[in-house]
Amino acid sequence: MSVRSKGGLLGRAYTGLGLADVLPGVARSLGVDLGPAEVAKVRLPPSRRAVVVLVDGMGRRLLDARRGHAPFLRQALDGSPALQSGFPSTTATSMGTFGTGLPPGAHGLVGYQVLVPGEDRTFNELAWDEGVDPFAWQPHETVFERCVAAGVAVTRIGPHFFDGSGLTNAALRGGRFQGAMDLDARVEVASRAAAADPRTLVYLYWGDLDKAGHVHGWQSPQWTAELEHVDDQLARLHRMLPPDCALHVTADHGMVDVPVDARTDLARVPDLAADVRHVGGEPRALMLYAEPGVAAATIASRWAAHLGDQALVLTREEVLERRLMGVVADRVAPRIGDVVVAMTGDITVVDSRSMRPELMALVGVHGSVTDAETAIPLLSWTPRSGA
Repeated sequence: MSVRSKGGLLGRAYTGLGLADVLPGVARSLGVDLGPAEVAKVRLPPSRRAVVVLVDGMGRRLLDARRGHAPFLRQALDGSPALQSGFPSTTATSMGTFGTGLPPGAHGLVGYQVLVPGEDRTFNELAWDEGVDPFAWQPHETVFERCVAAGVAVTRIGPHFFDGSGLTNAALRGGRFQGAMDLDARVEVASRAAAADPRTLVYLYWGDLDKAGHVHGWQSPQWTAELEHVDDQLARLHRMLPPDCALHVTADHGMVDVPVDARTDLARVPDLAADVRHVGGEPRALMLYAEPGVAAATIASRWAAHLGDQALVLTREEVLERRLMGVVADRVAPRIGDVVVAMTGDITVVDSRSMRPELMALVGVHGSVTDAETAIPLLSWTPRSGA
């Protein structure tokens, strides 16, 4: 069964129910007052404890297609809210959205590889760069920090090397971090943390489903086997949680599989590379930074003519006007490409002049505006006893 990549945001405004609403909804369920200015889009039953699991790459459409391999997750799938990750549908941006409860235009993590304003270089928001201060790059208070201030014990669980990383400090700071490598160990840590305090929020991250999709494609046996492993461990986690603890499962984005012959290499298409000083973003959601003095419209028209209906090509001004990343702060706008190219067909554009071969060889990719990439689940199991 395949998942078509058409549909999704397709250049519409950042509105509706989305990843930004998940943690605020959980925080409210724990009794945290987020203030009258915030609109509660995700309404969850009250609980004293909650565990939130983010499975990297587990798009809603992908999970629907492989629901037979996930008996625990599918219990909560039917009738669950339909969420959007936002654009670009990439991990660094989504983590900012998830952690702050804000759209990308506000938190400022606007892509995989983005321009550093005032400097003639780009940097990778996923791997981070020691020359960029994560607290200045993303200055807003996170939902975790607000929960801690409200007296909720917050524990964040992931691989050890995430502790103190640039992306963690920018998007997911607050509370204590506990490292554990395999999913079984993270489940153990999460269950203990949930039981340790009478009012607690536990966050668990798992990234191997995304890795399997990137390397083998989401339609591969390897991806399905990893989904089965995730499903089994989350069912185990649910059994281990205290009866007054809620469990919520979501994701940061989905994915599409793109064949090798559907990849365009900028190194082989000089007309597309012309007038572009820096290529940012990623193969499904490029950000093109123009050479000085070159109009963005010149580059955009060239790319639109070449890619046709296989891509949405917008200037930065059009991205801002459409509010594709929400309302964009003045400090954030220069980080966005002069031209943004979002693939709508099952294609990618790579650049062998700067990309590592292993990145160019990825089968499963994401970042764009299609439903397969932006639709994500929110699956919830309410406390088994009164809160």
